[in-house]
Amino acid sequence: MSLISFGLIFTGVMLNAAAQILMKAGTNSIGYFEFSSANILPIGWKLATEPHIVGALFCYALSVVIWILALSRVPVSIAFPLLSMAYIVNAIAAWYLLNETLNPAKMLGIGVIILGVIIISRA
Repeated sequence: MSLISFGLIFTGVMLNAAAQILMKAGTNSIGYFEFSSANILPIGWKLATEPHIVGALFCYALSVVIWILALSRVPVSIAFPLLSMAYIVNAIAAWYLLNETLNPAKMLGIGVIILGVIIISRA
């Protein structure tokens, strides 16, 4: 895999991870809500206008464009498993930015993912 191809995949992963963190920050800002017919419009409007969620949607859209570029260069059987890097980025970002826990079991899982990414990227 070329450096450009890996860079495209990595950029897509980072955009996807950023979207997830922004989405969580947006829902934290809005708070807990129930889905019911009475609040579809009010909650829908809050979600559609919350800046973090708008940013997340932008990141998702850009990541799709980047992903299409990556798939034009790398077989999907190699590219898709590399998306698992997002688990690593999200776990660390959630711990650092959102004060979520990063316990030994999660760290072990991250280690297994890293090993898998290394094996797949060399295939």
